[in-house]
Amino acid sequence: MSSGKLIRWGIVSAGKISEDFVIALSTLPASDHQVVAVAARAQECAAAFAKKHEIPNAYGSYEELAKSKDVDVVYIGALNPQHYEISLLILNHGKHVLCEKPLAMNKKQVEGILAAAKANKCFFMEAVWSRFFPSYQHVRQLIETGALGDIKNVEVAFGFPLAAVDRLQKRELGGGVVYDLGIYTIQVSQWAFQEPPQKIESTGLTNNEGIDDDVSCTLTYSGGRTAKMRLSSKEKLDNKAIIKGTKGEITLIDFWSPNKIIDIDGKEKEWLPPKGKYATNYGNSECMRYEAEAVRQSILAGEMENKTVSYADSLLFAEIEDTIRKQIGVLNKYDEE
Repeated sequence: MSSGKLIRWGIVSAGKISEDFVIALSTLPASDHQVVAVAARAQECAAAFAKKHEIPNAYGSYEELAKSKDVDVVYIGALNPQHYEISLLILNHGKHVLCEKPLAMNKKQVEGILAAAKANKCFFMEAVWSRFFPSYQHVRQLIETGALGDIKNVEVAFGFPLAAVDRLQKRELGGGVVYDLGIYTIQVSQWAFQEPPQKIESTGLTNNEGIDDDVSCTLTYSGGRTAKMRLSSKEKLDNKAIIKGTKGEITLIDFWSPNKIIDIDGKEKEWLPPKGKYATNYGNSECMRYEAEAVRQSILAGEMENKTVSYADSLLFAEIEDTIRKQIGVLNKYDEE
């Protein structure tokens, strides 16, 4: 570790989400977070990214970044099917990791990643950024203090017209709404109920590659309480999460990255993040600052995991994703390994 409270980040992949993460880091104090290296499979991509964002080291392979003596923690922003191998590479070189969601292609891969984190005594977290938003922390507080009463149900929809987005539509890129959108609806349901579902019932449609592009699912919890989810890459849905308790309800607007909620009193409540040096590729990405700071706090405290997105959480997310995929008949080569 570097001296004091600074943590030094390495970035894997020079794509749009990685760029947004670097922009988010730029909204935090430079004395706490510094990006010291970026790696891409093409040296010229890494070099261009490094030049734009004033990063001192650019590598044309992930191995070089893994071996770097200057890096404390690595953010992995690569495509879904690459998360497993890259996570193992970085962890086995003794570095902490924040890996984009969905963490892996199935629960078996997640188990492998977490075993490597434990073996190497490294911090590891799946980047479920939503949970670190002030709005999500507010929801957690309302639930824990009993202000919402007993949670009865969650209704959540997540959909956009994404037919032209290859990473969602193509099998070899780890496509499918269960992976890319389902992780969000599953994690918000779990945020509300804080226990594994007792029953999972799913129906879904697939594209011409046999990849899920419209899925409906009900998760049933103890006492017959339910989370109803709808995912679609065919059309825009209302993209809200409504959490209903016996004493009231709360609505997360744009629930995957909500700056705004309708609170228990029926009034809107809003938190706005600072802007970074550049505009982000995706809306509201500056809010990745919250998960980044949580990672720093965990590393400085010597923790291997963060309670907001724990190892157990990631295992359960993957198990639910696997079950839904199996029910709608969308398996892939990773499930056979």
